[in-house]
Amino acid sequence: MANPTPTPEIVDIHTHMYPPEYISLLSARDTIPLVRTFPSSPDPRLILLEAELPSLERALRDPAAPLPGRPLTKHFTSLPQKLSFMARHNITTSVLSLANPWLDFLPASEAGPIASQINASFESMCASSSSHSHPGQKLFFFGTPPLSAPAPTILASVTHLTTLPHCRGIILGTTGLGSGLDDPALLPILHALADSHLPVFLHPHYGLPNAVWGPRSAEYGHVLPLALGFPMETTIAVARMFLAGVFDAVPALRMVLAHSGGTLPFLAGRVESCVAHDEALAAAAASEKGEKRRRRTVWEVLREQVYLDAVVYSEVGLRAAVEASGVDRLMFGTDHPFFPPVGGQGDSEGEWESVRLNVEAVERALGKGSEEAGMIMGGNAVRVLRLFEE
Repeated sequence: MANPTPTPEIVDIHTHMYPPEYISLLSARDTIPLVRTFPSSPDPRLILLEAELPSLERALRDPAAPLPGRPLTKHFTSLPQKLSFMARHNITTSVLSLANPWLDFLPASEAGPIASQINASFESMCASSSSHSHPGQKLFFFGTPPLSAPAPTILASVTHLTTLPHCRGIILGTTGLGSGLDDPALLPILHALADSHLPVFLHPHYGLPNAVWGPRSAEYGHVLPLALGFPMETTIAVARMFLAGVFDAVPALRMVLAHSGGTLPFLAGRVESCVAHDEALAAAAASEKGEKRRRRTVWEVLREQVYLDAVVYSEVGLRAAVEASGVDRLMFGTDHPFFPPVGGQGDSEGEWESVRLNVEAVERALGKGSEEAGMIMGGNAVRVLRLFEE
């Protein structure tokens, strides 16, 4: 009797959860991010973005007004639900992360202890996953650093994360310590992460200013800030790092960019052209001896220090990401529990279209069952994130 064909390894590196401690924290807040309950909603509502504030104000004035934010279903908080979602979509391994806005909003004195509590909660979830009803599934996580705390507290948190068996990196927002990822004050943190072999999963949150979306933006739901604002936020953050020389300063730094790197795969050539034609940058590249210092290109950074998730929802976008960074540098993700089925079906046991679109993008771009597709669906993540190393 022939041996059965082994089940392909499918690894989801972009999948979020909010532990109970985090929900309690948001429920006690009066400013965004916050959680609020409404009589007309069976679930609490999660309000994260500045763009959601007008609808929150209307709902507080008028009980009949559309509700703000998004329903905080059990997909956001329940480990059994996460494992059930994985089983439904044939995902064998997930790398969990706290969803935006992480701990960016905390006072400096509170950030360290709360980060330790959140990271301990994720470690506990990962360690206990094997005791649930879906055998063979494995969980890891990206830790959450206390970025609003003093530098020694952040560095101590990085060191502590290396002791947690299931931690495989950190999740970082684009504001860094508050001034962006080109802030020189962030360099010691990035060096510590590189030295600890902890990749950075870069995820957007703040998007672009509300005024960009125009006076009718409330009619368009979340489409503009999520479809356009988030990718542009990532693009701008990484471009600033590149222009500031951060990747050269920390050559061992490895970053995984959410949403296939925003628009970087499409705009890298334009960035390069602008750099090449900028007189100020050309002058700055000259050394003290008058010799021109070679600047690495965006393409080199994309292919040497950057990885991309495959949360792009289309064959066209997936091909652009592969061309920009390489098929060995893309990793599958779902962005669960965001983008659930519409019409109140977010807790259904059916297939999530948002997941199906990302799977189909890989299969159509690279061929279903191909070696390259297998690399993106799981092989790359196993290698890059050292998922099964002791």
